Amino acid sequence: MFKIVEKEHFSENVVKLVVEAPMIAQSRRPGHFVIVRTGEGGERIPLTIADADLQRGTITLVIQAIGDSTRKICALEPGDCFTDVVGPLGQATHIEKVGTVVCCGGGVGVAPLLPIIKAMKQAGNRVISILAARTSELIILENEVAEFSDEVIFMTDDGSRGQKGLVTAGVEAVIEREKVDLVVAIGPAVMMKFVALTTKKHDVPTMVSLNTIMVDGTGMCGACRVTVDGQTKFVCIDGPEFDAHKVDFDEMIMRLKAYN
Repeated sequence: MFKIVEKEHFSENVVKLVVEAPMIAQSRRPGHFVIVRTGEGGERIPLTIADADLQRGTITLVIQAIGDSTRKICALEPGDCFTDVVGPLGQATHIEKVGTVVCCGGGVGVAPLLPIIKAMKQAGNRVISILAARTSELIILENEVAEFSDEVIFMTDDGSRGQKGLVTAGVEAVIEREKVDLVVAIGPAVMMKFVALTTKKHDVPTMVSLNTIMVDGTGMCGACRVTVDGQTKFVCIDGPEFDAHKVDFDEMIMRLKAYN
């Protein structure tokens, strides 16, 4: 049984759940995700693992309520159990010491970004984290990010926290003031697209996670196919992380609109 042991509301529609899953906690790496299911016949939902505690045997998941299935998940309380939690799945993030790494998270994209921030810092990199959201109330996990970051920059659309503007403005400002060796961006597809366009101008290697397009999570449904460097890839099997400068974001955005 995958029992929920903690629950925290980040906002009205975003919830953090800490779930008992000792075998997954033991083997998960940054970039991995799980598939969860609530109730017999429930929809399979892929969720990136935001954190893990080996001593407690738990994993942390962050869920945004955007449909019936995710609303059911967000309604679960401590003591309730998921019917299934399968994982870890996907390809783990390649972590190495490269120098200065700028990690950009948009909205709930900060959750899958957090384990990458931790791992990059532990590998000896200088980590600058940029957290972006529409308003200050939608910024999540800032204390956890700050613990493993040399600097945290906040960007909000309305200027209620940090600088007013888009995440790309924050990325450009950092690149112009110092040498950046790698950028990691996770968030809405349009955000990642424009981060990629920004870093390409400066010839800065950039990695993105395309987890938002996953549906089945096993490569069987084909819904998460994307074009990377002219080749068809499946996010759940070949990713979820790819070279941002090789991703056809326009195609991905069109497919996401079809799902909506």
